[in-house]
This record gives sequence, structure tokens and C-alpha cells, in this order.
Amino acid sequence: MRIDGTREEDRATERVLDYYAAFNRGDWAAMLALLDDAVVHDLNQGPRETGRDAFDAFLQRMARCYREQLRDIVVMVSPDGRRAAAEYVVHGEYLADDEGLPRAHGQRYVLPGGAFFELGPAGIARVSNYYNLQDWLEQVGA
Repeated sequence: MRIDGTREEDRATERVLDYYAAFNRGDWAAMLALLDDAVVHDLNQGPRETGRDAFDAFLQRMARCYREQLRDIVVMVSPDGRRAAAEYVVHGEYLADDEGLPRAHGQRYVLPGGAFFELGPAGIARVSNYYNLQDWLEQVGA
């Protein structure tokens, strides 16, 4: 079946793929534009943050500490287009120390990850990210 943009499922798939395309370009403004103002963001093994401003602060920290590209992205969406899941492989470089994590010195890593989304009429309402932190720690030499 082709994505033709006429079904809720197709539009949701396109929205998630647009989100990841913006991430891979480092286009934080485009990512933020896809989010609901009250977006809920569940950080991997971390707190829940709420709101576009909190998400923007997260993106700024990511830009300072990491250089990442997501590859092999697969998106699965519910027929009503309200929920989505994505699986991907992160190819990254740890650029600067991130609070509570080991010292950075340009370590490279390749890590499978995934996310769950809630999508609403005002944009992406929730993003919950998951990856294996222990795997990442081992790859960066912690």
C-alpha cells in the first residue's frame, strides 16, 4: 500500500517521518513546529518534561553534547493515526560532557532505539524515547 496522504494513518506516518528528517538535518525549529504546545516528552530513563520550551531546551542540550543521525527508521501507526511507534539505529558522536554521564571525548556509538508518539490535531502531543543506556555507556567507555 502506498502512502497517499488521504488517510489518518498516512498523515501520521508522514508527520513522524518529517520529525525524524528535521532531527537528521539538525533543524530544531522544524522539529518544534511539529509539536503541540503542551507536548509531553519522556526522556529515556529520565524525567517527563512538558511543553515546547522544555523540548527546545532538550534539543539545545542534545546539539551541544551529541552529533547524531538516525538511520533505518521504521514507523508503525494505528489506523486512526493517533498513535505511532518508530524504531531506528542511532549513529552518534559524544561531543561534550552531559550531566550525570561519563566524560566526552568524541566517542562514537551505534545504538538501536525507539520511540512512541501520540498525535493530535495541534501536533505531536507525546514523544517517549527508549534505548539501552547500558549499551551506550559501554560504547563510550564508562
